[in-house]
Amino acid sequence: MKITDLLLRERVFFDGGTGTVLQSMGLSAGEAPERWNITHPEKIKALHRAYFEAGCTIVKTNTFGINRAKFEDYAELIRSGIAIAKEAAAEAEGAGLGEKFVAFDMGPTGKLLKPLGELDFEDAVALFAANVKVAAEAGADLILIETMNDAYETKAAVLAAKENSNLPVFVTNVYDGEGKLMTGADPRAMIALLEGLSVDAIGMNCSLGPDRMLDIIDEFAENCSVPIIVNPNAGLPEMVDGKTVFAMDADRFSDFSAELCRRGAAILGGCCGTTPEYIRKVIEKTTDIPYTLPEKKEKTLISSYTHAVEIGGTPILIGERINPTGKKKLKEALRSDDMNYILGEAVRQAEKGVHALDVNVGLPEIDEAEMMVRTVKAVQEVTDLPLQIDTSDPGALECAMRIYNGKPLVNSVNAKEESLSAVLP
Repeated sequence: MKITDLLLRERVFFDGGTGTVLQSMGLSAGEAPERWNITHPEKIKALHRAYFEAGCTIVKTNTFGINRAKFEDYAELIRSGIAIAKEAAAEAEGAGLGEKFVAFDMGPTGKLLKPLGELDFEDAVALFAANVKVAAEAGADLILIETMNDAYETKAAVLAAKENSNLPVFVTNVYDGEGKLMTGADPRAMIALLEGLSVDAIGMNCSLGPDRMLDIIDEFAENCSVPIIVNPNAGLPEMVDGKTVFAMDADRFSDFSAELCRRGAAILGGCCGTTPEYIRKVIEKTTDIPYTLPEKKEKTLISSYTHAVEIGGTPILIGERINPTGKKKLKEALRSDDMNYILGEAVRQAEKGVHALDVNVGLPEIDEAEMMVRTVKAVQEVTDLPLQIDTSDPGALECAMRIYNGKPLVNSVNAKEESLSAVLP
């Protein structure tokens, strides 16, 4: 059975913290926990078994920080981590603990993507793709992309997962006390992006305790059409005698988790500071809460890297100044590669209060795909408005949609079979 099939009929549970528990098992400060897949496999397996025995359905592999830029032997570490988790799952199933699943745990690269940092978008996709290929071959049951604090890096990881495996894809992002990612996205923006990319479950993890996630889950429940994941920390971290501790005990954590469950969480677990005892109590306190999946939301959303705009009801104003039709100065700017003029038009329209910006760079004498990609990237550096990608060239459209940081509106599709068959897939 696939985890997505199980979700159709019952609530499922992730395990809790890995690194914080391994520290109690002897992991030294500064030591990479992923190395224990090779140096201490028996301890990693014991950790997985403890979570399975606590009742969880899915364990996360000890692979969170692995990629080929950090670990030369990344493939061996991933294969070892998955093999250990699969062995623990088989033992748990053999002991009559029910069907168990192994999630390949894939965290952020540790680098900011351009334009905020130096990592190119396609290089990020390639880093994640290398991981996914190994994980799929090694027999993971699903891919968990977690602790992502940037919409663009999240998209890179999802593309890598989708293009290099047929496994279910779950995604959790890190929201702060204002309900936003580090680079600005709110839950509705992430829902629009991730449901547009057809991920199987969406939610949040780390950063906050379950008490601070109550308001955020309401926004998920209002907008989400797929199962919602909540894997909180055991409260906010504190420094005590030079050590990081988490003050929320298992009873309080599980009480808040039960409320998250009542508000719509279909998949529950824990993150930093949580242990098998935390997960055991979460399962106990949610057993009698009726299980329901989110209803399909009939909403049409477009998004940027910070927010979503809903189409329907209130009129949406789309700025059409970055469109060469009837605009001599813009045509000259496109021919002379005057990006400053184009960006000035974007900023002026944003200042006028439009909800989205049209981007059309189609002129016979320029490379439309190349110019469209450059313009979309540049415009997103000066405004966080969602963009309408406006082109009749399917190649240019595909290139622009791939690198767009959000879920765009698509323009210039007509009802001719040739256009529909090229664009809609």
